[in-house]
Amino acid sequence: MPESTQMKKPDVKIVILGDMNVGKTSLLHRYTERKFKDTISTVGGAFFLKQWGPYNISIWDTAGREQFHGLGSMYCRGASAVILTYDVTNWQSYAELEDRFLSLTDTANPDCMFAIVGNKADLTDRCAQVGGHGGRTEGKAPPTEPAPPTLPLQHKQVNREDAMALYARILRYKDVDDKDRVPADRMCFETSAKTGHNVDTLFESLFDMVLPSILKKRNNGVDSTVVLDAPATGKRTKAGCCA
Repeated sequence: MPESTQMKKPDVKIVILGDMNVGKTSLLHRYTERKFKDTISTVGGAFFLKQWGPYNISIWDTAGREQFHGLGSMYCRGASAVILTYDVTNWQSYAELEDRFLSLTDTANPDCMFAIVGNKADLTDRCAQVGGHGGRTEGKAPPTEPAPPTLPLQHKQVNREDAMALYARILRYKDVDDKDRVPADRMCFETSAKTGHNVDTLFESLFDMVLPSILKKRNNGVDSTVVLDAPATGKRTKAGCCA
């Protein structure tokens, strides 16, 4: 963890969940460092601090390996948003979100938002192979990278409609009122950490939706600051996954 971030307490906590090898760490590196690099599997978890206007946002990267699964609920404690990530070429990675990871989010905030993200879109979508659709870069020029060579497309096992169906099931599982539901088309993304396709759009759309709720809570006198070293006192309110 960079020394300059150790003393800061984030205003908003976002957690990335998903099976191993779906590209969670690569997505975070693409957004925070503006580049793609091969990574090794995350051990336990790690977080990055992002300055967004006057706010500090912590983005937690979690391990997808089975042996670290029990840590997931601890990392989700107090989360304002959860990014559930799968590989568009791997149906099992999509199924694992509901079967193995969704119940970990029971320790998140009651009004937690959920984004469903299909990564590795460059493997199935010609447009994603050349990047683009990045979003804002806070005054910085977008990184200039040579366009990757045209590669044969792989079979896409998970469509965006599947992601939207999962999102609807999550809302039912969380008993989200109709008036509080964000439309699925705003919360389901297909990204490529390799080319940058839709990566900025994912994170910054989520920031734009989460931060107004933080402002509302502060205006109502509710402290939404997350303390990183808070003791583990929370407990689950639900068990199991949705049917």
